[in-house]
Amino acid sequence: MEKNARFYWKLFISTFYLSAFTIGGGYVIVPLMRKKFVDEYKWIEEKEMIDIVAVSQSSPGPIAVNASILVGYRLAGLRGSLMTILGTILPPLVIISIISVFYTAFQESRIINAALMGMRAAVAAVMIDAIYKLGKTVLKGDKLFSVIIMIAAFILAFFVNINVALILLMCGFVGWVTKFIMDQKQKGKDS
Repeated sequence: MEKNARFYWKLFISTFYLSAFTIGGGYVIVPLMRKKFVDEYKWIEEKEMIDIVAVSQSSPGPIAVNASILVGYRLAGLRGSLMTILGTILPPLVIISIISVFYTAFQESRIINAALMGMRAAVAAVMIDAIYKLGKTVLKGDKLFSVIIMIAAFILAFFVNINVALILLMCGFVGWVTKFIMDQKQKGKDS
């Protein structure tokens, strides 16, 4: 793919549009990014998008910004990440600035409160859709180990109440050990 001014503009506009019309935070923007960059543009593979989401979740900061940086960097290096981060942070910055001016009027408006209540339901639906689609991708093929890790992480977070950061570190360590063992077995076969 040619990286000219038009490409960078498309990258900026895509993330700007996604960020401007996404209500509900990073978990809502992820399926929209997947739809835009994986399904529509075909710039990123499905598996790669899952990896981007995983790294975005485990990195400090907002998931939407982290994912945008990684997508931009993957597609066009530092310039791409600058375009995607600008596209991602400008809409909330403008919207929050406008809201701050009219905060007291918005705070007491029954119409605004009703609209926000309706948006919460839509956000929940989009998040369930994201979980379903990302989970379906993880479950494809012969990935019993990934399924076991996913179920264990859910149980530890939901029922045992272990800190999510600790679960991410444990899962990363288990993944690293597993990859190390697989590489050692492969080296043994190649010798």
